Amino acid sequence: MARLEGKVAFITGAARGQGRSHAVRLAQEGADIIAVDVCRQVETVPYPTATPEDLAETVRQVEALDRRIIAAEVDVRDLAGLTSAVGDGVAELGRLDIVVANAGISTPTPSSLEMDEETWQTMIDVNLTGVWKTLRASVPHVIAGGRGGSVVITSSLAAIYANAGTAHYSAAKAGLVMMAKVLAKELAPQSIRVNTIHPTTVATDMILNDATYRLFRPDVENPTRADFEEAALTLNALPVPALESVDISNAVMYLVSDDGRYVTGTTHVVDAGGQL
Repeated sequence: MARLEGKVAFITGAARGQGRSHAVRLAQEGADIIAVDVCRQVETVPYPTATPEDLAETVRQVEALDRRIIAAEVDVRDLAGLTSAVGDGVAELGRLDIVVANAGISTPTPSSLEMDEETWQTMIDVNLTGVWKTLRASVPHVIAGGRGGSVVITSSLAAIYANAGTAHYSAAKAGLVMMAKVLAKELAPQSIRVNTIHPTTVATDMILNDATYRLFRPDVENPTRADFEEAALTLNALPVPALESVDISNAVMYLVSDDGRYVTGTTHVVDAGGQL
């Protein structure tokens, strides 16, 4: 039997990248999906963010696995929108067991002390407060089910290992760690587990863009992906410049399934040895 047969997962940032990969991976194991993404350009972000067409492709891939999916265009900064989307999904699919708070942005800056206020605030609003709003809108449905469940929050290796030009990103991602630990303690009596997952660089649109290439290679005038990968190789102990989304999805699968049934309050690192 599939490990998530009969369960329902809510996933943010599901239109592409890691979020789509998580939706597909969990669907492969029997889960039905509630999926949201912003599906418009987010201010301050220097690369194209998700589109309605991206979210439609996630729907297509999940439905191709003969699983149900309820998708909506929602910004994680919009608590009312999240609440409505989750409520509609639970009404249609009948329950909620898993929450994967995956949505996030990256806005590399040359100097932490010279970034503009909007760049800082948008990062905190999306990557930190947006996760709290995600959990506020969804976890009460898991509690109400009375069956326990699992919450996985996408943090980053940047919450553990410092890199120049990422103070706002690292601050948000580090904040998620203690949020998760507090919630793990609060929700343990309801058999709901809460963990953060900490990837190194992953080959998604958030990483494979000119702004990130310049962050990694300030020594090159117009760095390419090959230049980025040369630098990224120096971060990881294993000989790989960037992981694939499915590598993170497999770790998420462990945390949300009965394989990780007694794992809670942890920082689950998937970093190819990047913190060694």
